[in-house]
Amino acid sequence: MPALRLNADMGESYGAWTMGADDRLMPHVDLANVACGFHASDPDVMRRTVRLAVANRVAVGAHPAYPDLQGFGRRSLACSPDEIENLVLYQLGALAAICRAEGTRLHYVKPHGALYNDMMRDEARLDAVLRAVAAYDAGLPVMVMATRDPRPARDMAEARGVTLWFEAFADRAYDGQGRLVSRREAGAVHHDPDTIVDQALRIARGQPLTASDGSDLVLEAQTLCVHGDNPESIAAVRAIRDALGAREPLT
Repeated sequence: MPALRLNADMGESYGAWTMGADDRLMPHVDLANVACGFHASDPDVMRRTVRLAVANRVAVGAHPAYPDLQGFGRRSLACSPDEIENLVLYQLGALAAICRAEGTRLHYVKPHGALYNDMMRDEARLDAVLRAVAAYDAGLPVMVMATRDPRPARDMAEARGVTLWFEAFADRAYDGQGRLVSRREAGAVHHDPDTIVDQALRIARGQPLTASDGSDLVLEAQTLCVHGDNPESIAAVRAIRDALGAREPLT
């Protein structure tokens, strides 16, 4: 079974507000997507999260977003491509400084929330993200959604000299195009641990999932997003980790 790295969104607390269970989730993942202050987090939370990742030998990735603290980065904003390029650069620089202070570095970039979804629908926004990463460090892979046809995104990234990591989700339903079913629809999020582990294994083995339209869907993915904001989800992550095998060490 090909290696499938587990990634999780981390460092999304803010001030006195706590979100997630980073300390319990971190030991089970390979990659930590650290919020950079635009949709969540602050300098103190960012540094604590990077320090926790270093202690667990987990690779740190930047998790940039639209400037939307109130909406947790889940609202599409009318940002121009140039504005998107600049806001991504700004957030990479902030997290990179904290990584350097903690003796590590940025390993990859995964846009958050609405920015992540928008760039998969709008080539100009995806290109803006790719431009930002290429300008900062073209060696940083960009994490994007694995869909039925990954060629358009891959071609754009190759034109900018940037590598893509395709990401799948164990706890989400997919439509016929390989995009996530909206959370507003029934059945969009899987809650049963057995269902989540089965979907993770199918993705790792290149076996088909059943899309919402009943079609078979095979996703080409290098990484699997997991969530751990409650005891049940932490248990599911542990089960996925056990099923996929030992963590890959930080390099």
